[in-house]
Amino acid sequence: MNVVITGAAGYLGQQLTNYLLHETNHTVIAADIRDTSPFEAHERLLYEQLDVRSNEAAALFQKHEVEVVVHLASIVTPGKKSNREFEYSVDVLGTENMLNACIEANVRRIIVSSSGASYGYHADNPAWLKETDAIRGNEAFAYSHHKRLVEEMLATYRQKQPQLEQTIFRIGTILGENVRNQITNLFEQQYLIGIHGSDSPFVFIWDQDVVRCFAKAIDSDKTGIYNVAGDGALTVDQLGTLLNKRVIKIPAAVVSSALFVLKRLQLTQYGEEQVDFLRYRPVLSNDKLKNDFGYIPQKTSLEVFEHYMWSRMKEK
Repeated sequence: MNVVITGAAGYLGQQLTNYLLHETNHTVIAADIRDTSPFEAHERLLYEQLDVRSNEAAALFQKHEVEVVVHLASIVTPGKKSNREFEYSVDVLGTENMLNACIEANVRRIIVSSSGASYGYHADNPAWLKETDAIRGNEAFAYSHHKRLVEEMLATYRQKQPQLEQTIFRIGTILGENVRNQITNLFEQQYLIGIHGSDSPFVFIWDQDVVRCFAKAIDSDKTGIYNVAGDGALTVDQLGTLLNKRVIKIPAAVVSSALFVLKRLQLTQYGEEQVDFLRYRPVLSNDKLKNDFGYIPQKTSLEVFEHYMWSRMKEK
């Protein structure tokens, strides 16, 4: 079938595009705002420049007789010149635009990359979050808040436009050989910083498991909402042991005050909200992914992190 991937030039988009070209017979329409394709030529690959906020999407879907749209485009790691209004326009309004384009072009299914961050960073989160737990986000975190708004929008569209099938993946912390982001920056420091009184648990998912989940969702008769995470979780102390690094536990009030000052002196882009990001990390249950969707991650959280450490050692 003909499959569109938005945000195709991003890290996950490139991984998924290459997987579909080499492991399936689907034709991939790789769509991204960037004007240059990062892909090698392939007989089943078409590259289209597309801003997900534009009014060109429906015509593009119709032109290529698209059956499935995989919507990956979002602002995960904002640049220094980014702002909340721009991020909202891409994350929320861009998704709304994709939904309306799918409906206009009679696309059968949309597969959306959400995040465990949609549950929010809250002290009263369940020990293991299930898909039936509340999506609360955190307004202080643009990414988390926008994922909540997007999921609320998707719920509305499921009621009003049931002909458009939806599969939503709430993804944990992705690690792989080439992943470099805000989270991996924490692991690269001389010390690991923890919040006093908190285990700061992490659930990891191998990037190739994420890719395979999206590939399966394109062909599967299963739709719905699924947490995507490896088995188990690792505390910051366990991560320190694995990395052979000291873990420094600092009282939340001290970290909050320091970040408040540093951000206003423009010495860091992170503010006092990062305290909750570190101490109330959502821990995702993958029971529904395994038992309902039928995908068993190939690596546990521990194995994903060990693979990440191996890849870093290989580079040095």
